[in-house]
Amino acid sequence: MTITPTVTPTPTPSPTPTPTPTPTEEAALIPNPQVPDLVPNAEPVPLPQGPAADLGSTPGARGTTTADGAGALLTYTVVEGDAFFDIAQRFNVPVQLMLTMNPSVPGLGENIYIKQIINLDWTTTR
Repeated sequence: MTITPTVTPTPTPSPTPTPTPTPTEEAALIPNPQVPDLVPNAEPVPLPQGPAADLGSTPGARGTTTADGAGALLTYTVVEGDAFFDIAQRFNVPVQLMLTMNPSVPGLGENIYIKQIINLDWTTTR
């Protein structure tokens, strides 16, 4: 006995039409409301300026300083274990002012390195 397979094609379904979407009304455009008069920010409080005063070595600021002939502090040399914040505290200088005086210090003072020279003279930048 021989079996002969017969192939019957699968019927292709006819596409079902999709209903036409119902039109919707577009929302009316509303102009932007009037912006009230802007109130300027308060003037920033100026940073206190003045010569650095050495308050003494601390665990985060143990480096050495240089001074001019009149004794005004000029520079500080970073040593291992120093932190920029602690250096600013040692010399009674706000960190923001210390950063302004030392624009070459990267990372907002987080990236100081050993033997780096930090400016302590508030009349100059380094």
